[in-house]
Amino acid sequence: MPDNIDAMNAMQLDVLREIGNIGSSSAATALSKIVDKRISLSLPQVKILKFNEITQIVGGEEALVVGIMQPMHGDLAGNIMFLLRLEEAHDLAQILIHRMLNVSRQRTLPLEQFDDMEISALREVGNIMISSYLSAISSMTGLRIVTEVPELALDMAGAILSVLTIEFGKIGDSVLYIDSEFSQDNIKVGGDFFLVPDVASYATLLRALGVGQ
Repeated sequence: MPDNIDAMNAMQLDVLREIGNIGSSSAATALSKIVDKRISLSLPQVKILKFNEITQIVGGEEALVVGIMQPMHGDLAGNIMFLLRLEEAHDLAQILIHRMLNVSRQRTLPLEQFDDMEISALREVGNIMISSYLSAISSMTGLRIVTEVPELALDMAGAILSVLTIEFGKIGDSVLYIDSEFSQDNIKVGGDFFLVPDVASYATLLRALGVGQ
């Protein structure tokens, strides 16, 4: 059995891709109920990325992003992060606020700032997205996963992703990356997931999925 994420084979990636598909479907259903309008999510792409590739997918280390991170415990331990580019985070927050309150809001704050309503909306969607993916893992494996309250941060991509750097190093020099794209009417919003189980949990996950030893 491979003991780090760099050694994952095609079969193992296919299984994780299926988890992404199930998680995406569950998240889209949950979000659609909140806004009372269909929200679609694209089929996720699952990739193994090197450290130096991670920040480039969101525009570089200095790009402003919104990161929502949720620690996990139980049979699996580690972190999962949902990352949104700044403008897309605003777009997603506005979709949720408009549909939940049935009001149109004109943005008055600078792009790098969010009001309390937007922060609350983003925290909620982050919690839904992350919970959907972890529920998919739990359903497929029977593993018990306990989560904490999600943490939200607005900062440069390099700073936010550095929070996970220590965990990255424990399982190799790469990280499991899952991308998703929301769409509602003509609005499309991309989001990025980074799944970082600790060493023991990585092996536990592969065994539970039937692709480990």
